[in-house]
Amino acid sequence: MKLSARNVFKGKVKSLNEGPINAEVVVELPGGQEVVAIITRTAAEGLGLSMGKQVFAVIKASNVILAVD
Repeated sequence: MKLSARNVFKGKVKSLNEGPINAEVVVELPGGQEVVAIITRTAAEGLGLSMGKQVFAVIKASNVILAVD
């Protein structure tokens, strides 16, 4: 797999909550951190996602917004 994105994290599906349109996927990284992705239900089904499945979280963002209170 070759990608232009520099932020690629290997992990496993910790939880999968499928709704009628979208699915919330929690990916647990090796250090215990979590990345949460909202993807279409069709995409989740096409990827064959299930609890414990190994996946790659690919993050491509041109902006990062920080805030303080």
